Amino acid sequence: MFHYKGGKSRNFRDIGPSTWNPLVFLDYNNFWRTMDKMGKEIPVDAPWDAPHAEEWDKMTMKELINKICWTKAVRDFATVFVNVNVTSEPHEVSALWFLWYVRQCGGTFRIFSVTNGGQERKFKGGSGQISEKIMERLKGRVKLERPVISIDQTGDNVLVETLNHEIYESKYVISAIPPILTTKIHYKPELPPNRNQLIQRLPMGSVIKTMMYYREAFWRRKGYCGSFVIEDEESPVGITIDDTKPDGTFPAIMGFILSRKAVKLAHLSKEERKRKISEAYAKALGMREALQPVHYEEKDWTMEQYSGGCYTAYFPPGIMHSYGRIIRQPVDRIYFAGTETATQWSGYMEGAVQAGERAAREVLHSMGKISKSEIWMPEPESKDVPARPFLRSFWERNLPSAPGLLCLLSCTLCVSSVAAAGLLVCKKVLACRN
Repeated sequence: MFHYKGGKSRNFRDIGPSTWNPLVFLDYNNFWRTMDKMGKEIPVDAPWDAPHAEEWDKMTMKELINKICWTKAVRDFATVFVNVNVTSEPHEVSALWFLWYVRQCGGTFRIFSVTNGGQERKFKGGSGQISEKIMERLKGRVKLERPVISIDQTGDNVLVETLNHEIYESKYVISAIPPILTTKIHYKPELPPNRNQLIQRLPMGSVIKTMMYYREAFWRRKGYCGSFVIEDEESPVGITIDDTKPDGTFPAIMGFILSRKAVKLAHLSKEERKRKISEAYAKALGMREALQPVHYEEKDWTMEQYSGGCYTAYFPPGIMHSYGRIIRQPVDRIYFAGTETATQWSGYMEGAVQAGERAAREVLHSMGKISKSEIWMPEPESKDVPARPFLRSFWERNLPSAPGLLCLLSCTLCVSSVAAAGLLVCKKVLACRN
């Protein structure tokens, strides 16, 4: 993976760009270390109960970044780190929520790494196969293109009405849609006040996912893998991943237009975005072949009325501490799943699966089929793809921050000056006595 900024390409060191500036190096190291240290204070299942929950929830990530980071280079990259992970801006999200989000994904290195991290694996044939295979096994019981418009719990059974006026009757309902979309459903009786307030306060992130196909994976001639971060405000794409198939066919670069750029470029035509992206790739890679794609596809998730955006809902400042504990609380016979309700890999498919299984077990508990202690079942470690620890060196754990080093040097110079002055006085006193 490499990093492009200011007309120069640099290799990544761990999860940050390499640098020859010792103060920038210390600042990067301190940023990752401080983020992980703060995150460890936050319970993954109840971030609102963290010791500093109220204080951190009133703070935006922009404020926290400015507090932690001393150099502009690291402040800028920290902004990219937020953009990439939650498709929103640092000034939009709560510091408590973002610290929790990174923590429940395993920390800064786990969430941002490709190898041994959140972006390492893909599904041969696409992850959509999971839903398709489940649908096959359910043999016609999955109903598509039937948006729910009302849920009535006033009778013995729950009545669910769809947009095409079909009525479904059940004992329980599990809602696994983004919280903000539940505002489109009419409820009888009405939702509790806190739940109603929560779902109006959780916007979705903004992202346009793009796929640029080429005749060959020409970037590999330079030793690049096709995964890079572009820190250039003129570039539509902020981060890419090589999407060439395992056998080398269909060479492609998957690029993400993130947050403010997704909003800014939404009015352009597909062809205009294609041109801007290929120009940005040519500039970053230093290879004119990037200007000649053979095919282009994109998905603007902000246009999807049944998701409202992607990847996940985010918590603005002040919401998690005040309303967060409502996120998984059932409303009578309505239970809530969806990746936003997960306590591990929330925002990812992994989190969606965890949340769905937990909600299903809550229903089974209500039916008297399992005990309460069985609701939260830990996910076993993968045998095929084990999460290996990220080992931090002694120096990475103990190096000072950039301002800490300057303070130390200042104190050392001060002590040296005092010592020198003292020595000079002693010499003068001794000279006078002689």
